[in-house]
Amino acid sequence: MDLTPSFLLNKIPVGQWVAKGLEFLTSNFDQQFRFFSDGLEWLILCTIDLLTVTPPLIVISGVMGLWYVLHRNLKGAVGLALALLLILNLGYWQETMETVALVLFATLISVLVGVPIGILAARKSWLYIGLRPVLDLMQTIPTFVYLIPTLMLFGLGMVPGLISTVVFSVPAPIRLTYLGISGVPRELVEAGKSFGASPLQLLYKVELPHAMPTIMAGLTQCIMLSLSMVVIAALVGADGLGKPVIRALNTVNMAQGFEAGLAIVIVAIVLDRLLKQSDQKTSSQDR
Repeated sequence: MDLTPSFLLNKIPVGQWVAKGLEFLTSNFDQQFRFFSDGLEWLILCTIDLLTVTPPLIVISGVMGLWYVLHRNLKGAVGLALALLLILNLGYWQETMETVALVLFATLISVLVGVPIGILAARKSWLYIGLRPVLDLMQTIPTFVYLIPTLMLFGLGMVPGLISTVVFSVPAPIRLTYLGISGVPRELVEAGKSFGASPLQLLYKVELPHAMPTIMAGLTQCIMLSLSMVVIAALVGADGLGKPVIRALNTVNMAQGFEAGLAIVIVAIVLDRLLKQSDQKTSSQDR
């Protein structure tokens, strides 16, 4: 005998509510979403064209020089150059530049959205209490679920993959910016106030410099999370290294899948190491 109350057996139509909301948006604002999608995709494609029209050896030399300036380590710079030359030799340079462009745009949008929200959440504790379950949901819900609404709103292409990547990665800068700002010692804040600093001056001259290492860690995490979405974004038409991985999966091509995966790993290592050096410099300046 089932003792479950009858009201619990009546399903709450949460999925239908979401579907009706998406239908309302697509039927009333389809042109606006398409205009936004076309404009953003044009910017991404222009960035890809800029990266690909530049000879690969010049790009590799520039990244190698930037690495040496930050690290003062010639062996590391040579190792970086060899890794990028391996991508070029494997024939994935075009896809790598497409992935880099997608990651850069996703990281830029995530930081522009996440850092101000994190600062505001550190100032208003009630806001972070409300944001915390939303951030948990954004990072734990299966990433394939993001593709359904973005595909309906923006169609196939780079933009739905970009939006899905932003939704997945933006909690990192929000959380770490909140931690960095809320972790500023009260003595520093009180000292700034005693010298007559305004709230804006406190933010730019006291709180942000002290929290910068934590914010940079959030930036690094954001890039790594964006790279983890490369393959998934390829399912909705996003270009990049995800496409050869999907093709290798469909054809059970072990060689192609390993080579494309190796290129993704190299991109992740390069971006991570470059930003970690900036983090260390900020920490030393803060001391």
